[in-house]
Amino acid sequence: MIVVGAGPTGLACGIELKQRGLNTVLIEKGCVVNSLYNYPTHMVFFTTPELLEIGGLPMTSLNEKPGRTEALKYYRRVAEYYGLNIHQYERVLSIAGDNGDFDVQTSKTAYRARKIVLATGYYDIPNMLNVPGEDLDKVVHYYKEPHPYYDHDVLVVGAKNSAAIAALELHWTGARVTLLHRGSKISDRVKYWIRPNIENRIKSGEIAAYFNSRLIEIRPHSVEIEAPEGRKTLKNDFVFAMTGYRPDLEFLESLGIRLDPASEKPRTNPETLESDRPGIFLAGVIVAGMHTNEIFIENGRFHGRQIAEAIADSLAPAQLISSST
Repeated sequence: MIVVGAGPTGLACGIELKQRGLNTVLIEKGCVVNSLYNYPTHMVFFTTPELLEIGGLPMTSLNEKPGRTEALKYYRRVAEYYGLNIHQYERVLSIAGDNGDFDVQTSKTAYRARKIVLATGYYDIPNMLNVPGEDLDKVVHYYKEPHPYYDHDVLVVGAKNSAAIAALELHWTGARVTLLHRGSKISDRVKYWIRPNIENRIKSGEIAAYFNSRLIEIRPHSVEIEAPEGRKTLKNDFVFAMTGYRPDLEFLESLGIRLDPASEKPRTNPETLESDRPGIFLAGVIVAGMHTNEIFIENGRFHGRQIAEAIADSLAPAQLISSST
């Protein structure tokens, strides 16, 4: 078996497959739990530790809710405990062949596998702004920590959790922050303990904000925006594009897996999570397609058992024939 992706869901799939005696390789284009690694350095999860657990191993935390560093340590421990065969920094380029005999080409080598599990998540591909200058080095799609931006003019694009957290931390660290959002207000989805804080900073003028506005162009030392009162040029050193992320639709389409136009989700068997392409299973957030707010670690971690049981059942007759001969 090959599992593409070694995030929490991919690890859970690897554990469940290995526990059923199936030889499994996990292939990850970054590091183990690469998406969590890209989270802000001091991020705290919204959920409690037990809801992040996989493989039956308990997760402990110094506080009620674990932070990013604790999560990274936990998932490393899980991978080591189960002896998962994880190939890091290796990108899957193509998957050819049919159910029972797939040919997987990667950036390093080639594999043959009977079944494939795609647990590729969505955090690795940011939604682009599609404006001139977006390719400049000053544009940041993954906010990590505020220190490098002290005493700089920064623009934060977006108004959901990641944008609000970035704007607040940058402000507290001494950056001159402007927030830009095409909507009329801070998103209702912003966490309840963050939203009043960002709204109060905007109300007091500590953080400048332009709502019902859009970014027109990014230049080396400024940005141009379209606001209700007209176009404005703002002094700028860095742009934080906190506009969300999406699944790797191009990779899925290359495998013959497309979103249903009505649901914006890939078609899967609800019992087995097998996709339209026989022998290829989907796990984690990509099951939800463009509705990335429907599946998180808390519920995606159970996909591993569901898929592993289906795969083990499908292989059982062949294994019995093999053992009897």
